[in-house]
Amino acid sequence: MSAINSEILLEESPDGPGGGQDVPPGTSIYALAWKRLRRNRVAMFFGIVFILLVVLCLLAPIYSQDVAHIGPNTENLTGQIRVGGKLEYVLSMQDVPIGPTWNIHHYFLGADESGRDLAVRLLYGGRASLEIGVVAMLITMIFGTMLGIISGYFRGFADGLISRTMDIIWSYPAVLLGITLNTVIIVNGLGPLHSTTLLSTAIVVGFVYIPYIVRPVRAQVLTLREREFVDAARQQGLSHARIMFGELLPNLSSTIVVFIPLMLANSIILEAALSYLGAGVQAPNSSWGTMIQSGLQNFPGGFNTVLVPGIMLVLTVMSVNILGDGLRDALDPRSKVKV
Repeated sequence: MSAINSEILLEESPDGPGGGQDVPPGTSIYALAWKRLRRNRVAMFFGIVFILLVVLCLLAPIYSQDVAHIGPNTENLTGQIRVGGKLEYVLSMQDVPIGPTWNIHHYFLGADESGRDLAVRLLYGGRASLEIGVVAMLITMIFGTMLGIISGYFRGFADGLISRTMDIIWSYPAVLLGITLNTVIIVNGLGPLHSTTLLSTAIVVGFVYIPYIVRPVRAQVLTLREREFVDAARQQGLSHARIMFGELLPNLSSTIVVFIPLMLANSIILEAALSYLGAGVQAPNSSWGTMIQSGLQNFPGGFNTVLVPGIMLVLTVMSVNILGDGLRDALDPRSKVKV
């Protein structure tokens, strides 16, 4: 067990580790955190909800091909389907899309303005939003953690250069910076990126949030670098890279774990905002942001085309945030949630 984690175990509460209950010797901080997290029923419930949403989105191709028998971009402008024993147009004469049929095989949640199956597009859109969110979160966490460790460990010129660069990025609102970068990619290209794809959107979103990780990691490294175990590593002749990533990084794991769901939620929200404003996912691909934007064209006639992706977006982000709060409380040695 690392030096800091050992101290956390000892300092957990006035009554000893585990909030006054006996804990077997050698129990790691993560074993204790898992026990606390299981006692947090709200966080566990929303964690299960998030997992179910992810599984549903991953099953989008199966639902599209084997259940609904229609693709996410298949338009049906003049078709009819049988609902309640009678035929109804997918799009009415006034171009109002059909509402939910509650038939899992045909337009379960209704259609959009082009006669496309809303349920199929919802799952594919969620898949795109989650893929962008996960990739952007990984970019943010990896580069943010590395830059934060380098900045806090070396201090001096490296710290000044990295900190001032992060300040410049931080000075721009996340949405405005994301729109600017994606617009540059669409119009002129940016390095190897010449069009807005899921990957390019994820890179932009991940880049925007890097300063949000660099600052807290740097602050913690500035404290850790003065601890005895770092001095001992220097006396043993370990290289700077070995000290940073072999000694300091393991002691940052709790902070990193807490920031992962937070950055995932922020990335999903920013992607939805960029797509809604036309600077994110582009047609014919769908995301929850593009579905909300297109649904507003038929509002209030096609109310479900706005409501359904909006509910999915809110539920996903809320689930991730509540799970993240539960992880933070579980990893807090002074947490009131007992083992």
